[in-house]
Amino acid sequence: MTKSQLLELRLCDLPLALDGTAVGAAVDKVRDELTDRGLRLRPDAWLADEWCCPDGIAGIGVPFYLAHPRLIRLERSMMLECEGASPRECIMLVRHEFGHAVQHAFELHRRKRWQRVFGVASKPYPDTYRPRPASRKYVQHLDGWYAQSHPAEDFAETFAVWLQPRARWRKRYAGWPALEKLEYLDELMDELAHTPVGRRSRARPWAISGSRLTLQDHYESKQARYGSGYSDAYDRDLRRLFRGGAGEGETAASFLRRHRGELRRVVSRGTGEYLFAIDQVMKWMIGRCRELGLRTDPQTPPDPMEIAVLVTVHAMNYLHTARDVHVL
Repeated sequence: MTKSQLLELRLCDLPLALDGTAVGAAVDKVRDELTDRGLRLRPDAWLADEWCCPDGIAGIGVPFYLAHPRLIRLERSMMLECEGASPRECIMLVRHEFGHAVQHAFELHRRKRWQRVFGVASKPYPDTYRPRPASRKYVQHLDGWYAQSHPAEDFAETFAVWLQPRARWRKRYAGWPALEKLEYLDELMDELAHTPVGRRSRARPWAISGSRLTLQDHYESKQARYGSGYSDAYDRDLRRLFRGGAGEGETAASFLRRHRGELRRVVSRGTGEYLFAIDQVMKWMIGRCRELGLRTDPQTPPDPMEIAVLVTVHAMNYLHTARDVHVL
């Protein structure tokens, strides 16, 4: 089946299931982690158009594209990245979403102390937020200091850190105000251990089984919502480091992904460990390289240290101009 033919399929017609997939295994693993902690909750999970835990629902939607390798490739092709495709990121996202499910199942956001610790969950979500990388009031789990975006996300991120086996969070967050949140959550989960869950909705909002959208419609909407293009601010530097057109040589996007860990380590030492800014710049550079069709020169591949200088300059500019960051 060609890409064009694939895009003509409706979401509801995709022959997909969670069982037997890597993401399905991740869901089962985190369910077992809940059981190991004494929580009598096994959240429902279904294939949806994106990661979600709808308000009032003690279950999570899992992106449909994670249920098949071909759809993972399509997601990368259409959106230039694929959230949750790596085993590590997938399990982190499931733990985060299960945090929301636990909040909903036990209606924790109604508790006065929960509100004092995390804030009011009914607070509207912002379109953008400006993270404070140096803040120690929040745990660090998902990229982007996501706990800072909303009280419900603060709880879900704190829960994910607490739930992770052998996380040693007391040592990791010693001296941080965030430790008080973790200790409160530990006390709260001990209170809820072995507590039966009351009646809860079995609804599955945004399940692909009920969507008549084609994949083409889905991606047009998603691109409009999140933006499919990348800034051209890097073009001059990228064209100096890489060359355009078809031919031999590794794609520039692949080259940058392969050296991403090394670049993060090098650049973070010179930018106060502001890893979010580094990650954002790397994502934008990788996406722009794909849009421009850039490749390495087999004879003279770029020097990773020269790229590190470029990332450092743009990361510091990102921080010093206090650019808003879109909520993930």
